[in-house]
Amino acid sequence: MKLHYFPLSGHAHRAHLFLSLLGVDHELVEVDMANGAHKSPEFLKLNPFGQVPVLEDGDVAIADSVAIMIYAAKKAGATDWLPEDAESAAKVQRWLSVAAGEIAYGPCAARLITLFNASFNAEEVIGRAHAILKLVEDRLSGNDWIALDRPTVADAALYSYIVNAPEGNVDLGAYDNVNAWLKRVEALPGFVAFDQTAAGLRATPSAP
Repeated sequence: MKLHYFPLSGHAHRAHLFLSLLGVDHELVEVDMANGAHKSPEFLKLNPFGQVPVLEDGDVAIADSVAIMIYAAKKAGATDWLPEDAESAAKVQRWLSVAAGEIAYGPCAARLITLFNASFNAEEVIGRAHAILKLVEDRLSGNDWIALDRPTVADAALYSYIVNAPEGNVDLGAYDNVNAWLKRVEALPGFVAFDQTAAGLRATPSAP
């Protein structure tokens, strides 16, 4: 398998993280987005949306981070990470929808402002970030994992943009349960870290 990715993309990281947690052997292929490689004819054949990540598995190309995680779990028969029974599957899907919705329009969008000069309203997206973080904090009160009583694809889907939320000026200091959960994810076998930058709340202090 080849995973076309960009090191600063949370979507790419969540796909890489999940493949690694599954123990799926894969090659990372960095896409030179700064020079427009994601808009090249060759890349657009893999993903007409011109976005990373994309997973190549032989003749199969899967775009979108969540779709990649579903594909990998199904192919590996990893029902511990992606359950088959109706109730558990629905609980996991609920949080995958959060990853594609509230997380994307909150901490992800806030980070896009500081890293890539996205034209979002900072106050608005930071507010959205804290709104979903409060819900995640409440969910993790008395629960170790996001969807079920064990780690699932939902934990991998939420991790990347939450751990690097400070890069978008979203302070995680008030979320004890969230911070404890981040550490539990980081202790999982196969965990791979998401690159951090000196942006937002992680900006290097100016010299006196």
